[in-house]
Amino acid sequence: MKKILSMSLIAACMAASIPVMAAGEKIGLLMSDLRLERWQKDRDLFTAAAESMGAKVYTQSANGDANAQISQIENMISRGVDVLVIVPENGEVLSNVLAEAKSEGIKVLAYDRLIKFADIDLYVSFDNIRVGEMQAQALIQRKPTGNYFLIGGSPTDNNAKMFREGQMNVLQPAIDAKKINIVGDQWAIGWSAESALNIMENGLTANANKIDAVVASNDSTAGGAVQALAAQGLSGKVVISGQDADLAAMRRIVAGTQTMTVYKPISKLAKASAEMAVKLARGEKIKADGFVNNGKKGVDAILLTPISVNKSNLDSTVIADGYHSRNSVYNP
Repeated sequence: MKKILSMSLIAACMAASIPVMAAGEKIGLLMSDLRLERWQKDRDLFTAAAESMGAKVYTQSANGDANAQISQIENMISRGVDVLVIVPENGEVLSNVLAEAKSEGIKVLAYDRLIKFADIDLYVSFDNIRVGEMQAQALIQRKPTGNYFLIGGSPTDNNAKMFREGQMNVLQPAIDAKKINIVGDQWAIGWSAESALNIMENGLTANANKIDAVVASNDSTAGGAVQALAAQGLSGKVVISGQDADLAAMRRIVAGTQTMTVYKPISKLAKASAEMAVKLARGEKIKADGFVNNGKKGVDAILLTPISVNKSNLDSTVIADGYHSRNSVYNP
């Protein structure tokens, strides 16, 4: 949708020597779940960047409800936004509502998570397969043999599947060589710590506590798993991965109860996405660095590089970037 100033208004401004200003681009930012620390940071960074370029950002959170997100997208269409920037709760159920958006001339940017089977204009994220590889590599280096338990993210999140693909790229050769044994593989609904806690408790019971490594796909699921491990006196004895560089995870890494996390500099993600959203709204050309197939089309993509973080490089990455302060990590 393009906003067109009336000819009479333009003429009046010119006669009075008043600069003609285009109305700010309207961006609908649809978040999957603002109850999680990670997404609050994305929202704030994206909004600040977009509004510094003259856009207006309207934000809604589905709080883990895919149907609610569909309703919120419909609301944004009615509001007359120029661009939808969506962190999908379920990236496989949005094709119909996004077809409606496209019929209204609204551009669609998939933020961090791919939207599948839909006509979207751009995907901005990190190399999510590489994220999974980093998680598995960090644990294999610490525990090259033993029993491994896999805790995936939400089964409705395409990113969770990409993380698993990356994890298995690293784990499968060790499995084939009979160096490691996968003793459990479950997915945490909604990426919740509570779900991961229950999964880990059941996994420990089923395996008589004989688990050497937990491939947790993000810091929330890692936190739930660590809680279950601590209850069995295994905290710090079992290597465990994570992702997102949450503050609680940073503190666990310092304490030695979580082995690593994957830091995705979301300031870069948010700023790049904001810039691209404004360009889409203005009809400007986008320079992508690749494309991904979302099941409907080849989608232009911008993929950023993640960083593996452990106790040895925490200060030079997460803290040096100002993502968390040193005091908040080391002196909770």
